Amino acid sequence: MITIGLTTWKEHPALIGGEERPVTLTEYAGRLPVVELDTPFYGIPRQSTVANWQAAVPDGFQYILKANQVMTRHDRQHPLEEAGITAAFDQFIMAIQPMVTAGKLMTVLFQFPPFFNRTTANIQYLRDVRLKMGKLPVAVEFRSPSWFETPGMTADVMAYLQSLKLTNVTTDEPHNLNDGIPLVETVTTPELAVVRLHGRNAQGWFNQGTDWRKTRTLYRYSEAELQDIAALVKRVTQHAQQVCVIFNNNSAKDAAPNALRLQKILGLHWQNLAPQQLDLF
Repeated sequence: MITIGLTTWKEHPALIGGEERPVTLTEYAGRLPVVELDTPFYGIPRQSTVANWQAAVPDGFQYILKANQVMTRHDRQHPLEEAGITAAFDQFIMAIQPMVTAGKLMTVLFQFPPFFNRTTANIQYLRDVRLKMGKLPVAVEFRSPSWFETPGMTADVMAYLQSLKLTNVTTDEPHNLNDGIPLVETVTTPELAVVRLHGRNAQGWFNQGTDWRKTRTLYRYSEAELQDIAALVKRVTQHAQQVCVIFNNNSAKDAAPNALRLQKILGLHWQNLAPQQLDLF
């Protein structure tokens, strides 16, 4: 099965005919079967909030939740002691239980920072992540090219993730020797493969000025590029039971149009979407 989703549900006017207003979760779930939420990265939500998320969508709809920034070790200037990190994991796992119980959690996304390099300590931390998360589905997205220095190194890293039952995210983003990672088609868990598309705006990605967060994903995939992505997805389906494609190229609200076009290219029709409200006037 192939699913396509976006990051958050509010900022995608193409899903509601181009109207310039926030998209509701119900409207989103009427058009796409999965969404990625970064809210937990900034603060672990209350269990009641997660329960509301899962109750607002139909059976079959799924969420990708970003792991909290403590869990991905983003604060290297003021790192927590082991007890604090463990407490964050415990709080996060408790918070997402309603979604787990309802079967609407696709995976928890650990998007590590660019300074999470391939070191002995970080290799061990990946094992710690699996131990702390138990049997919950976990996807890993590296942002340091040190994990992909050579084909042999890449193969070793993927074999390690496979042994830990961690899904490696196939990532499309600008990259060079010092920043970003190459597009490497991988399947490390047979149950799920994840493809995340950030766009190819190298100038916006690498120049971290005042408008960096607004311009790094400023990109619209061309028809030829979407055709290539569709071919990649088809290849990945040969090795994974489910493939999820997430578009994050939304600085200019291009994610939804690209996602809907990829859906047409792949000829996808999903069941159990939320009913779409009819306009009677």
